[in-house]
Amino acid sequence: MANPTAPKVVLFDIGGVVVLSPFQGILDFERKNGIPTDWINFAIRYSSPNGHWQRLERGEIKMDAQFFDGFAADIHSEKAWREFNNSFRNEKKKLKDTANPTQLGDHVSLKAEAAESTPTDQDRGAQSSRLSSSRSSNPKLSEAQGDGQRPSLSKLAKDTTIGDPVSLESEEVVESDKARNSQGPLSGKQRSGTPQSSSNHSGLPPIPKLDAEKLFWAMMSASREPDPYVFPALERLQKQRSRPILGALSNTVIFPKDHPWSKAKGPSSPKSGSGAFFFDPATFFDVYVASAEVGMRKPSKEIYELTLRRLSDYDKQKGGPGIKPEDVVFLDDIGENLKTAKEVGMRTIRVQLEKTWRAVKELEGMLGIELMDDKTRRAKL
Repeated sequence: MANPTAPKVVLFDIGGVVVLSPFQGILDFERKNGIPTDWINFAIRYSSPNGHWQRLERGEIKMDAQFFDGFAADIHSEKAWREFNNSFRNEKKKLKDTANPTQLGDHVSLKAEAAESTPTDQDRGAQSSRLSSSRSSNPKLSEAQGDGQRPSLSKLAKDTTIGDPVSLESEEVVESDKARNSQGPLSGKQRSGTPQSSSNHSGLPPIPKLDAEKLFWAMMSASREPDPYVFPALERLQKQRSRPILGALSNTVIFPKDHPWSKAKGPSSPKSGSGAFFFDPATFFDVYVASAEVGMRKPSKEIYELTLRRLSDYDKQKGGPGIKPEDVVFLDDIGENLKTAKEVGMRTIRVQLEKTWRAVKELEGMLGIELMDDKTRRAKL
């Protein structure tokens, strides 16, 4: 039975919601290469708002050798490494005794150190066997390797909507552009993607050597597969005779024209594998807003306002009165993105890594319709 207060619009993030999370690619990369857990997320967030990752997602720079050089510099920042070791880890250790780790969000960026916080096989669902295999193949890497956490965690303990730091515009961590630029450029050898670990006199371990290009493609590859719960639910929703408007708001990148995943190669399809995703969001959704194509990214308030205008225009074209913020429910895996959505008046559903079926269940309650098949429902409920 339909819910009379059901949202008129269901707005989806794509990476980490409709498709698997790129943060799983980061986690696997860290485990495989013996990188301290959370360091990569921390370093990318530390470069915000004008790091190379953020600029790529706003479409300000091309995905070329210059981007990879800059991205390598961002994830080998001495200041970020010092902050990660001196503040981030220490505050996470304090938080362990003062907060319930299961309330802090998904385990990639806010990974609880307590053993009892590890997701169960039921939570992992269809991804359980793959993750278990990864852990069992290298048990040492499956243990916490100096797990780090973002600064000011005493604040985060009170805020259960914080998410993965790749997309966080963190004022507490990010220094001014002037301060960051004072570091000066890295040498050519350092920009190669496997920088030499610099010596330090603070007793810190050397900065991990990372191949920035391999890391980037590991993240992109991880987010090309459909989520086993959200995508089938989206397909069912799309086939409903009387359904809400379906939209997508996603931080994206633009691949080079000659790359197999470029839109210039033609429409995506599960068989061809072309395009950034296995499907074409521009034709799959009624309204699709991609950060790299509009020059702004989540969690900037402006991109939400743009999305609302486009949704409203679409509704009016279909003979409707337009869309108000409260008509929209937004599904995202990042707390900071959901926070902005709430600020502009949207309803929200948090999609947690390895627990995406829970978001489907919550969406079912809002819409008053069933979106899971019987087999999934029996396994999860």
